[in-house]
Amino acid sequence: MTGTIFSIEEFSVYDGPGIRSTVFLKGCPLRCSWCHNPEGQLKESEMIKSPNGCIGCGACLQTSVQKEDGSISFTEESIKNCPINLIRVCGETVSSGQLCETLLKNKRILNAGGGVTFSGGEPFLQSKFLFECIMKLKNKLHTAIQTSGYCDADTFCNALNITDYFLFDLKLADDAMHIKYTGVSNRPILRNFSALAKSGVPYVVRIPLIPGVTDSTRNLTQLAQILNDNHVSYAELLPYNKMAGGKYKMLQRNYMPGFDETAPPQPRQDLFWSFGIRTKIM
Repeated sequence: MTGTIFSIEEFSVYDGPGIRSTVFLKGCPLRCSWCHNPEGQLKESEMIKSPNGCIGCGACLQTSVQKEDGSISFTEESIKNCPINLIRVCGETVSSGQLCETLLKNKRILNAGGGVTFSGGEPFLQSKFLFECIMKLKNKLHTAIQTSGYCDADTFCNALNITDYFLFDLKLADDAMHIKYTGVSNRPILRNFSALAKSGVPYVVRIPLIPGVTDSTRNLTQLAQILNDNHVSYAELLPYNKMAGGKYKMLQRNYMPGFDETAPPQPRQDLFWSFGIRTKIM
């Protein structure tokens, strides 16, 4: 089986326990206003152009295609025409065997308390490919899934049966707010989180602190209540990544977050402490 990935980050120490290789799968059903991996949103491969170093010669534009919205789509010929190689394809189709062979090359290092993490995008959007990879790595490398939790119940249940560890994002407790800022309902997410909490599979909850959106007193209190109801005693808080907008330029897209990204996030760790939940700002 084949899947589409857009990056493999080796020797990562932020995507699960120990030293890990993180595989980023393309495609995501969410459209978070603050997304810092926009190149992972579309499942298909796409062209990206680095804005750094462009000499403005226009050679790439001669073979580009203008879309209906006025944006530019580069082609294979655009890659060849760029004199300083600023354009490349983002998204590589690989077989599960090829990918696992690559990952297992670092088996000795990764098995010293680390492993492999599948991230995205949203890895469950390519669930069949994801599961085939995990099964090929079974009893060879520790596996983890970093997820928004947005998928059907059967898919998530299957993942619980074969995966060693989860990094589970919780963003907004209010469903209407979740739809407004991510484009999807949080009901499947909360359902799957409850299943994870009851499963006995190790996991960590991660909460992005988006200024004026997820870091409000109301939202953090509601999330703390959800964690408390599921007997969670620890969560990680992720400050907003102010570098997010730079990647949109590479995709010839405008970054319009819909909130004041210059405002400092308000972690309000005391809200979690009042529920007996330890937090760490990552």
